[in-house]
Amino acid sequence: MKQDLYNSTTQRGPFMTFLRDFTKVNAPLVISVVFVIALALLVYSFLQISVLATLGLFLFGWLSFTLAEYLMHRYLYHIPTPTPRHEQVQFVLHGAHHVTPRDKERLALPLPLVLILSAVLVGLSWWLVGAYAFAWTAGFTLGYGLYLTVHYTVHTYRPPNNLFRYLWIHHSIHHYKDDERAFGVSSPLWDWVFGTMPLRDSVASSRKIQEV
Repeated sequence: MKQDLYNSTTQRGPFMTFLRDFTKVNAPLVISVVFVIALALLVYSFLQISVLATLGLFLFGWLSFTLAEYLMHRYLYHIPTPTPRHEQVQFVLHGAHHVTPRDKERLALPLPLVLILSAVLVGLSWWLVGAYAFAWTAGFTLGYGLYLTVHYTVHTYRPPNNLFRYLWIHHSIHHYKDDERAFGVSSPLWDWVFGTMPLRDSVASSRKIQEV
């Protein structure tokens, strides 16, 4: 069913053709740009406010991203699909990724969109809190960079023998075992807080997960 939806949606009309082509990205390039933006914002913040305030807001920004990542993944990307229209919307947002999870060209937002969203985030934050915005947005942007790094690693490499191995298994459970759990990608913190950690039998190593 999902494969049929993938075939029909990605081949339907000029807009879907544009969307299909626009969302093909060079993920390592996007990741590099995101980290550069985060570093630039952090350095600029040190020039605007105290070191202590910068570090505190930076960490708070990173934590804010992990929560935003969890909530978006759980409640936006996995919206209920009671009708075919809802199903198509969910598919365009996220379902296609579950059909082709190892597609290296669809593991990040397009770079133009990243730059636009970054500018909007910085501008809105600055309008709200002034110079304190730069440290918070630096942490938030770093969080997105870490998310992209983990996501790219999980979907393109075998499970490594380091911290990424735990995150690799955590996210693979979401894809191949139970898509109602393990919504956190860069951190399992909010899965633990909101009770969506994988069940014990899913955490156990399996041939299906190890071979993806």
